[in-house]
Amino acid sequence: MSGTNPYCSTLNIRPPTLESVRHHPEATCYNMLLVALLERGAPMTLAEVAERLEAAGVAPAAAALASLKRCKPGRAPIYRDGDLYALDPHDDDASLRVFCLGLRPPRAPALRVARPEPYPLPSSDEPLRPPHITDAWESGIPWNWSVQRIVICILDTHDEPQEPAAVQTLARLLGDGDRVTPAAADRWRSGSPIRVTADGRWELDAAHPAVVSARLAVIDRIAMIRRRRSLLPDPEVQQANFKRFERESAENAAQLAAMRRVILHAFPAAKPEALVLLDVERREIVTLLGDKLADAKSMLHDYGIIAAVDVRTLLRRLEFDPGERRLGELGPPQKTMQINRQGRTLRITLDLLVQGSCNLGRPFGDADTLRGYLQRGETTKLRRRLESDAKSLFALYQYGRLHGTVRLRWGFLDEWLPVPWVHRDEPRLHQLMSQAHTLGRQLEVVAGGAPGWSDPWARARLAQVHADASGWHTWLVDEHGFEIEEREVQLARLAAQETTGR
Repeated sequence: MSGTNPYCSTLNIRPPTLESVRHHPEATCYNMLLVALLERGAPMTLAEVAERLEAAGVAPAAAALASLKRCKPGRAPIYRDGDLYALDPHDDDASLRVFCLGLRPPRAPALRVARPEPYPLPSSDEPLRPPHITDAWESGIPWNWSVQRIVICILDTHDEPQEPAAVQTLARLLGDGDRVTPAAADRWRSGSPIRVTADGRWELDAAHPAVVSARLAVIDRIAMIRRRRSLLPDPEVQQANFKRFERESAENAAQLAAMRRVILHAFPAAKPEALVLLDVERREIVTLLGDKLADAKSMLHDYGIIAAVDVRTLLRRLEFDPGERRLGELGPPQKTMQINRQGRTLRITLDLLVQGSCNLGRPFGDADTLRGYLQRGETTKLRRRLESDAKSLFALYQYGRLHGTVRLRWGFLDEWLPVPWVHRDEPRLHQLMSQAHTLGRQLEVVAGGAPGWSDPWARARLAQVHADASGWHTWLVDEHGFEIEEREVQLARLAAQETTGR
């Protein structure tokens, strides 16, 4: 693996070519853009991609460029940086798309359970045996089978006449004992293959055509069940794959949890003269002003995850190369949202997301006021305001990590917006609730407004996790019996054992 292509190196694949995937069923316009970026290993403009598509024989450059503009090229895992489009190889969707395009093998070999070959299908010239009707009726006796046919199949598995009660018991064990009763013989016609003996038992005439018809019905049903089973995934393989997925997910979550994270907030954004670095795990804040901004490059080397609004542009202005570090974009996940059928749109801002998610009234300071502090050299006021803004970003970041989304509230709107800075393997509120319910423990939650900075758990309260009969729907109830709305939860963790037992 060559180290000159950062995209392919991170995804652990060989650089592909557009020619090799142009006829692939998944070769959509967006995916061809992704392959072009993987091939180059660097950002490209749409015009450059269109020229490459023409050279690969995919489409004329003009038509390719028009298609690229229409396919929403800036959506994850591809992002736009000015006129350039680049790939985020750490995005969850990048690896999946690479796999669907056949550019990487499965992460684990396909499992297969070695099972003995099934017995040959019986012949209609031979009597049925108990395994035959057991297999044919494994999911119950078909409702459209007559009582007479059911009794024929059961009697065919025996060499001598049977008591009606015994036949009824066996039918009940196989899933249909309500229709098969001793009185059923009174409704059979005179030409029935079943004869009632002098002592009241049921005897089968094996030479009757209805017996052959019943055997053929059983044979067809066994064949159908085997075909259906061959098309369905093996339950043991599913269970093994699920355990492997859980194990890999836990390992990846542990690796992500071990990475140091920092949130950056700069002012002015176009040409930073002040920078706040907020250490997420240590909850420490460092503010750099003026010439001290040069120290940011050495400080950022210690972090594996860097988050900020327009994070890539900010790092470029700080002259810091992130390399293969993970970057979290804290800006709005989408720019606008249509709010009615007449086409009225709402412009989504960072202030709206912080207010809706963290219940903060004024999350960010006024730009003109901050510019005045900077011009007058009022560094104390500037530091205090910028650090407060960074804490608002931190509150939004933590809310997104807990829920995997942020909350947009405006008038009658109350919507979830997925955020790009949370990996699917990181634990969220739903997993915490499921774990607490399984262990029979309570959760400590902070709900309402964003937690305080100095003591984030000061407003914590105990909550019990309740679930419906299916176990799929869960909800939180506090110590006083009131339900806690999940969207309002800002922090959550398992309560200590001694706290739970009070």
